[in-house]
Amino acid sequence: MTAVLTTVVSFIPVFALEAQEGKLFHPLAWTKTLVLLASVVIALTLTPVLCLYLLKGKLRLPEENPLVKGLQFRYEKILRWVLANRTKFLLIPWAVFISCLPFIIPKGIVSLIVFLVIALGALLFILPKKFKSVFGIIVIIAISSAWFLVSPRIGREFMPSLDEGSILFMPVMQPSVSLTEAYRVMQAQDKVINSFPEVEMVVGKLGRAETATDPAPIEMFETIITLKPKNLWRKGITKDKLVREMNAALQIPGVSNIWTQPIINRIDMLATGIRTSVGVKVFGPELKGIEEIAQKVEDIVREVPGATDLYSEKIVGKPYLEFQIKREQIARFGLSIRDVQDVIEMAIGGENITTTVEGRERYPVRVRYARELRDSPESLKKVFVAAKDGTQIPITQLADIYFVTGPAMINSENGLLRAYVLLNVRGRDMVGFVEEAEKRVKEKFELPAGYFVEWSGQFENQVRSTKTIMILLPVSLLINFLLIYMNFRSIPKSLFIFTAIPVTLAGGVWLLALYNMLRGFNFSVAVWVGFIALFGIAVDDGILMTTYLDDVFKERKGKIKTKADIIEATVYAGLGRIRPAFLTTITTIAALIPIMFLGGTGAEIMQPMAIPSIGGMVIEMITWFIVPCLYAWREERKLIRDTSHF
Repeated sequence: MTAVLTTVVSFIPVFALEAQEGKLFHPLAWTKTLVLLASVVIALTLTPVLCLYLLKGKLRLPEENPLVKGLQFRYEKILRWVLANRTKFLLIPWAVFISCLPFIIPKGIVSLIVFLVIALGALLFILPKKFKSVFGIIVIIAISSAWFLVSPRIGREFMPSLDEGSILFMPVMQPSVSLTEAYRVMQAQDKVINSFPEVEMVVGKLGRAETATDPAPIEMFETIITLKPKNLWRKGITKDKLVREMNAALQIPGVSNIWTQPIINRIDMLATGIRTSVGVKVFGPELKGIEEIAQKVEDIVREVPGATDLYSEKIVGKPYLEFQIKREQIARFGLSIRDVQDVIEMAIGGENITTTVEGRERYPVRVRYARELRDSPESLKKVFVAAKDGTQIPITQLADIYFVTGPAMINSENGLLRAYVLLNVRGRDMVGFVEEAEKRVKEKFELPAGYFVEWSGQFENQVRSTKTIMILLPVSLLINFLLIYMNFRSIPKSLFIFTAIPVTLAGGVWLLALYNMLRGFNFSVAVWVGFIALFGIAVDDGILMTTYLDDVFKERKGKIKTKADIIEATVYAGLGRIRPAFLTTITTIAALIPIMFLGGTGAEIMQPMAIPSIGGMVIEMITWFIVPCLYAWREERKLIRDTSHF
C-alpha cells in the first residue's frame, strides 16, 4: 500500500500544471492514479478469490523454476561480494550520480563549488579514514573539476515540437509594399515552393480575414505547405533540411522569411501574441523610438548562435496621401471642412449609399471615382468640389496634396506602445539561447529612459511550468518520505529506501544526455513528467526489500550473534524478494521500450517522457544491493554497540 501511495503522491506536480502542459498531461496523471487505485482494490478483493478457485493441484515453488534459480544464484554471488566490499560497491552509485550532475548544472564558479561540495561530501562519508588523505582529496577535486568543465550540458525547452506534417511560411515585406506587388511576390514564392518534390500543395493567403483576431497587414503573407508522405521524399531529406533548402531558394531582397507550423503558430499567437517560438517585445512612449530599439536588438541577437528567421517589426514607413485643407480658401468659396472631406471620402475612398437585396443575399452599393481618375497624385489633383452656387473648384485650390510616411499599424499592450522582434531558434535549446541573447542585449545596448524589453514566446511557458515543478516536486518527495517513515518508523531505513531517488535520477539523466547528443532531446516538461513518474516507482523495490529484511531479522531476533549471522540473514532476505523486484523492474522497462521505436506525430513527446523511466529503471537495479548493503551495515553497528555494553 505504501508503494502505491508514493506513486500516486508523486503525480501532485503533474496535477498542478497549467495551460498547454496541463491539458496535455492531466489525462496521463488521472489515468495512472485511477489505474493504481483500481489495482489495489482488485489485489485485495478479486485476486484472493481467483487464487482460491484457480490455483489447484500440485503447485511448484518459485525457487524450482530454472529461471528463478539462475537469477537467485547470480544475485547471491553479487550480493555476498557487495556485503564483503561495501566501500568499493558504494563508490559505484556515488560515481554514477556525481558524474550525471554536470549535464544539468550550468557552468560557472558557483555551480562548480556546489558540485565539488556534493562530490566530496558523499565521498568522505563512504571512504574509510585511511583513504581520507590530503593527496586523495586533491586528486578527487582535480578529476571532478575536469569532468565538470568538459561535460556537455543538456539544453532546456518548453515542449518538443510536434511534426504536424505541414509547414507555415510567413514572409514579411516592407510596410510600403502595394497590394499588387505583394500578390506578385506571393505567387512567385508559391511557384518556387511547389517545385520541390516533397510538396503536395501550396496555398497562400494575403491580407486579413473579417475578424479582429487576425490583424494581418498586407506586407505579411501566410502560405500553408502540405507535404507528401515521407516515403515519397528524396532519400536522406528531413523536414529541417527541406526548410533550409526552401529558405535558400526564397531569398528575395526586402523579404524576411519566417518558418513555423500552422497549429503551433496559432497556439503561440493566441497565448503570447508572438508568431514565432521566441520574440522580444519592445515598449516605449514613441513609435520611432521603439522601432529603432527593435532594429538594434535584432542586430545584436543575430550574432547569437541558433538565431534564425529574424525580423524586427517595421512600424513607420507606410506611405500615406495627405490632404491639408486650406481654411482661408474654403472660406472664400463659402465651403466648410466637411464639404471638402465628403468629396475626398466619396470620390477617392468610396462610400456605401445603399444595399441591394437579391433573395437571401445582401450587397452594398458603393460609389467612387473610376480607377483611372484616382490612381495617381496627378489624377487626384483634377478632382472638383462643388461650391454653393454650383461652381466646380479644383481641389488643389482648396487643399495641399502630398505624401507622408506613417505607421502601418499601431500596437499597444498594457497602455504602452509595443514593437516585436520575431525569431526562431534552431540547432540549440531555446532556454539557453534566450539566456545568452538576453545577456548580450544587456551588455551591448543601454535602453533610453522610458523604454524596456521583455522576452516572450514559448520561453514564457517553460519558465511558468518549471517554477511549478520546482516547487511541488520537492513537496511530493517529502510527502513520500513521510509515508515511508510512517510505515517503517525509522529515519535510517527511510533514507536507505530513498537512495533510489538520486540513483534513478542519474540513470535518467545519463540516457537523456545520450539522446541529447544523438537526436537533440532537451529537458522539457515532457521529460520532467517522465522523471516524476520514475520517482513514484523508484522506491518500490526498496520498500519491498526493507519490509522482508525487517521480517527476517525479527524472526531471527536473539539468534544473530556475529557479523556472519547478519550477512546470512541479509542474503536470505534478498533472495526471498529478488524475484518480485526483478519482475517489477523488467516489466516496467519492457513496457516502455516499444515507445522508443515509434514514429509519427506524438512520438516527439512520448519518447522524451519514456527516456527517464527507462534509464532510471535500468540503474534502479543497483538498489537491489544498496538497500541490503546499508541495512546490514546498520545492523552490524547495532551489534557492535550492543556487545560493547556487556
